Amino acid sequence: MSAASRQESSPQDVVELEKQYLLQNYGRYPLILHRGDGPYMWDTAGKRYLDFIAGIGVNALGQNHPRIVRVIQEQAARLIHTSNLFYNEYQGPLAKRIAEVSGLQRTFFTNSGTESVEGALKMIKAHGQDIAPEKFEIVALDNSFHGRSLGSLSITGQPKYRKDFEPLVPGVKFIPAGDIAALEAAINQNTAGIVMEWIQGEGGIAPVGFKFCARARELADEHNALLCFDEIQCGVGRTGKYFGYQLADPHVMPDIMVAAKPIACGIPLGIIVANERAAKAIRPGMHGSTFGGNALAAHVALEFLDILEDLLPSIIRVGEYFRAELRRLATKFDFITEVRGYGLMIGVELNRPGKDIVTRAMQEGLLLNCTHDTVLRFLPPYIVTEKEIDEAIAILDRVFAS
Repeated sequence: MSAASRQESSPQDVVELEKQYLLQNYGRYPLILHRGDGPYMWDTAGKRYLDFIAGIGVNALGQNHPRIVRVIQEQAARLIHTSNLFYNEYQGPLAKRIAEVSGLQRTFFTNSGTESVEGALKMIKAHGQDIAPEKFEIVALDNSFHGRSLGSLSITGQPKYRKDFEPLVPGVKFIPAGDIAALEAAINQNTAGIVMEWIQGEGGIAPVGFKFCARARELADEHNALLCFDEIQCGVGRTGKYFGYQLADPHVMPDIMVAAKPIACGIPLGIIVANERAAKAIRPGMHGSTFGGNALAAHVALEFLDILEDLLPSIIRVGEYFRAELRRLATKFDFITEVRGYGLMIGVELNRPGKDIVTRAMQEGLLLNCTHDTVLRFLPPYIVTEKEIDEAIAILDRVFAS
């Protein structure tokens, strides 16, 4: 099929081809997005949408950001991929920049959040094995989400994701998020690692609590275990800090941090970042990635981090404005029970399922999604302003009233 004929395909043709040839694992919305600019997207019919899900937190600078487009064009014309058999010009500078903003020393580049979690699990397991054969247990949290591979599913604390693939990796203990007594009871000399999201994303935009994370740090030190923070959804600027653990004062530092989503603005890239203690568990030949940190992705990520530095104050300011406006709506509509989050990671808890609200908002020109059945999730691009917040609030007001 030529490019011209693909452009002439009707929306029905697009849907039918997917039904015939794609694995039927996605429950897609009936919308074919064609182009974007800034915080807006357009479908094939030319209808405009305000995008407040941003590719599930990936499109940090919206669409068509001129600096990102320039870097992609220039780098694609020069060099895209070499594999990790060779050096490229961007991995070293990018790893240095990540060390500076994270407070951790060593980075491994991956292609996704799930792949980053897998590498972190190998680091934790190898650390435990270096100490004792029976030191392989991992403590994870109920209601968590870490990915869909077998390893990441094994530490995902939502049975609906795990049940079709069991038995999974053994030795995982799940405890309630925020329950310090349960945390203390779960950790012992056989614990190799503790893995948690600073803010549970798929679990409903639920912060796990500063005191809980600080106690996890203490217990990891006491039992020579590694503490891993999953920052795939809440990290890389989403909260107005580079990483979620920097919200606490003083910071609660992990041994390992994993991130992905916005770091290359839509080009697949993930990171595992570790201190020297954790990093030494992975020795030559123990781990690798063909695509991870290729020249295109690494160059885009460097450019993004330069842009992000100037955006952090506005992420905090606009996020506070957005939450205040959502709380104002909550005084009008009693099915809204809570508004929570940090920066531009915001959840609106309802006392009813939210799927139909997502559909109605899409019809009105606003893209968001619903997680945990009853939480409206907002992950706008970092470039959003109060003007677009007002536009979204007006749409939500109409949808809630209907």
